[in-house]
Amino acid sequence: MFNRIEYRKLNSRQKENFNFQKVAAELADYGFNCMWLNDDWQGADFIACHIDGNTFLKIQLKGRLTLEKKYNGKDIYVAFNQDEQWYIYPHDQLQSELLEMGLMLGSKSWEENGGYSWPKIPKNIAKHMSQYAV
Repeated sequence: MFNRIEYRKLNSRQKENFNFQKVAAELADYGFNCMWLNDDWQGADFIACHIDGNTFLKIQLKGRLTLEKKYNGKDIYVAFNQDEQWYIYPHDQLQSELLEMGLMLGSKSWEENGGYSWPKIPKNIAKHMSQYAV
């Protein structure tokens, strides 16, 4: 009755649902209850509510390390999985940090299209990204 699925065989919506369930389970270990949003409210795919009753994170779920200007000023966190490791970072903070490092500047993707992503975390920022590993 229980047969493991092959992630690569899922369609994009099924992958999004699968990833939400995985990151929600991970966050549960840290006292968060996650609620999926049907309409990307204020740029977020889901809200993570902490048991302290004071901490609420608006989280955008991505397939990889991504920065997009459309999230600026929205207090958005971004979650993605790489090699069975979840990363959750405050979008605006990481954007500032990477711009200070000179990343993305001058690229057509960033300058003209307003976004930048990496299929895998580059080696030159892997150590920096470790602070966002969950």
